Amino acid sequence: MQKLLSASFALAMAVPLCATAQSQPNSISIQNLRQEIDAMRQDYETRIKAMEIRLEVAEHAAAVNASAPQVAATSNPSQPSATAETPMSNANAFNPAMSLVLSGLYASTSVDPANYNIAGFQLSKVSGAGPGSRGFNLTESELGFSANIDPWLRGAANISLHSDDSVSVEEAYIQSTSLGNGVTAKAGRFLSGIGYLNSHHSHTWDFVDSPLAYQALLGTQYGDDGIQISWLPPTDQYIELGFELGRGKSFPGSNTGRNGASMSALTLHTGGDVGESHSWRAGVSLLGAQANDLLLDNLNGSGTLVTSAFTGNTKVWIVDGVWKWAPNGNVKQTNFKLQGEYISSARSGQLSYDVTGVNTSDGYVANQSGWYLQGVYQFMPEWRVGLRTEQLDAGSPNSGINSTALLGTGYRPSKDSVMLDYNPSEFSRVRLQLSQDRARENQTDNQLFLQYQMSLGAHGAHGY
Repeated sequence: MQKLLSASFALAMAVPLCATAQSQPNSISIQNLRQEIDAMRQDYETRIKAMEIRLEVAEHAAAVNASAPQVAATSNPSQPSATAETPMSNANAFNPAMSLVLSGLYASTSVDPANYNIAGFQLSKVSGAGPGSRGFNLTESELGFSANIDPWLRGAANISLHSDDSVSVEEAYIQSTSLGNGVTAKAGRFLSGIGYLNSHHSHTWDFVDSPLAYQALLGTQYGDDGIQISWLPPTDQYIELGFELGRGKSFPGSNTGRNGASMSALTLHTGGDVGESHSWRAGVSLLGAQANDLLLDNLNGSGTLVTSAFTGNTKVWIVDGVWKWAPNGNVKQTNFKLQGEYISSARSGQLSYDVTGVNTSDGYVANQSGWYLQGVYQFMPEWRVGLRTEQLDAGSPNSGINSTALLGTGYRPSKDSVMLDYNPSEFSRVRLQLSQDRARENQTDNQLFLQYQMSLGAHGAHGY
């Protein structure tokens, strides 16, 4: 721009100079020429200054417009927005987008869901494992708020409304928008980026419930209070590295009362496209958590439900993979998604067995694992069908003097599910799911679920 203006300035000066010299060479003095040049220079400087001011205003407006749609379109600022904001919405760029996801469920089970347990596994007393209550229930509904705070930060909160009329804060965090170099920082309460399913809100799941491996080893879904740093290096191949530090209050951790962090996590994900119709993502994650008197429920050798307290460390490894197919990238008509994860947990420390009874304490070491594999096929624009199979391995925990009471049988809990859902629009869904749950030894629980999910208001696009 400056070169163009300089050339225009020189040309504008040359034209009147030549014309004056040729037509009236003796009538214009050198002083008059200098005055004309000075006047033209001031005029051009004034115009350039005005254009620079207009450029600054335009750049600032563009920066606001570029960041504002991320709030409405995606929960990850590193992902591009699918829509552009019109100039008329600039005045509302920093107003919060609000949404409400309503969810209800009818559940029928052949085995009483009270005192649900997974054979060989000690479950958190607040994990929410199992099919929930029989009959009609208002399941977890979600109230969401999100907005840009300023050109550098955005904020978001997701409030969960539970069927027992209780309210909890699922997420409430601030997130950077302009650190640059592919770096994004988050602070507050958030769902961890480990694995694949963990960071997805429950209303985006392809099945009514989370896999048994998540229920047994991560307390259904792991979230914490802390900080998260993610980095997208400037490579042709999609690569994302993540690091988290947190309070560690969620299962498999607990409130330890420490000043420092009691949870840390490392994540690595990579992926890409294969032609126009295929895409994939794979990753590996490591979660480390500390616990202090973490209350756990399990069945002892005689089949009695007892509560124990664990103090120690837990490391959880996750390997995840997702492959998606859509003809020429068009997901509207038909598409297919294959998804799976393997989770391995290593726990070591002290276990106080049956804290309300014998209350005997000794060392405890347990290596347990689980996996699931599911496929979901959209065979028509509004209809999808899915199948999920899963299994757990309780291993052979060593609990010292409590080994006799906690001796396992080698039973491997498993579950198979099939679902069919109807999606009249992107804001509504009705789902039917049938499951055979063999989490409890020698008992097959035949489950039927009928679920509805409705989204009201501006709800952001979901991750891959």
